[in-house]
Amino acid sequence: MDQEKFDEEFKKLWEESPLSHSDSDKEASWKQFHAKTFSKKKRKYKPWHLYAAASVLLFALIGTGIYFNQDPTAENVVLAENVIENKTSTIKYVVLPDSSKVELSPNSKISYGANFTLNRKIQIDGEAYFKVKKDKQHPFQVFCDETTTTVLGTSFIVKETENEQVTVELFEGSVQMNVKGQNQKWILKPGEKFTYGNQTASVSEFSRFIDFDNEKLSVISQYIEENYGYKVNIPKENLDQKITIRINKREDLKTIVQLLSEMYNLNFEINEDLKQITFQ
Repeated sequence: MDQEKFDEEFKKLWEESPLSHSDSDKEASWKQFHAKTFSKKKRKYKPWHLYAAASVLLFALIGTGIYFNQDPTAENVVLAENVIENKTSTIKYVVLPDSSKVELSPNSKISYGANFTLNRKIQIDGEAYFKVKKDKQHPFQVFCDETTTTVLGTSFIVKETENEQVTVELFEGSVQMNVKGQNQKWILKPGEKFTYGNQTASVSEFSRFIDFDNEKLSVISQYIEENYGYKVNIPKENLDQKITIRINKREDLKTIVQLLSEMYNLNFEINEDLKQITFQ
C-alpha cells in the first residue's frame, strides 16, 4: 500500500474516535499527530463527514474497535443523543434519520447517536421490527444485550424478554449475528430465528406467513384490526365472501388493502387520524 493510500486509511480509522470528541478536537488532534508521525508535506483533506464510511472490519481487525470491545449498553450511554421510548399500549411507528423504519412495541425503547446516517448503530430494549434502508457503505447494526445484529438485508424483528433472552427473526434479506466474547458468527436466511440466552445460541426455523384457507373476508378484517390497529369496514354483501390467501406476517398494510381491493373490485379509503379502513 502506497503512502498516500495508507495515509487515507489511517485517517478514516482516526475519525472513529468516540463521539464525545468534537470535530474541531478531532481535526486539531489529527494535524498534530500527522505532523509528528508522517511527512510534513502539506496535504488537502476533504471535510470529515466524507470519511464516515470507515470500515468497521478494519477497525475490529486492528484491535482498537470501539463497538466490538466494549459493552454496547455502556457505549450507548455516551452515544445515545436520541432516545425513543414507547410507553403506550400500541405499536409506535418511527422513521429513522436514514429513512429506515421501526415498529416499536409497547414498553420498548431504542437509542442512537447524533450522526446516525453515517454511523448506523442502534440500541434496543424490548422489541422492535426493523425495515432497513440499504446502504452498503454504512452497515446497520442493532445491539441488544450481548448480541449484535449486522444487517445485510432489510426486515427483521429483535426482541429481548424479561429473562434477558434475545431472539431475532428474519423476514427478508440476510443478517449476521455476533455474540460478545465469541468468535463464531451466524448468517440467517429468511424464515430463520436466532435465539441467545444463558450463554447459549441456536438457530431454528419459524413461519413468516399466515395462511387463510377458504376463510370469510370478515376473518381477514379481524386479522388486520388485531395486528395493524386499524378498524376495517367492509360492505355487508362482501363479509361472507370466501378467500384463500397467504400473507407475510410483516406485510405492509397498504399492500394487503390494495390486494383485497383488486380481488373484490372494491374502492378503499384509509383514514390515518381515525385508524380506519373503509371498503365500498
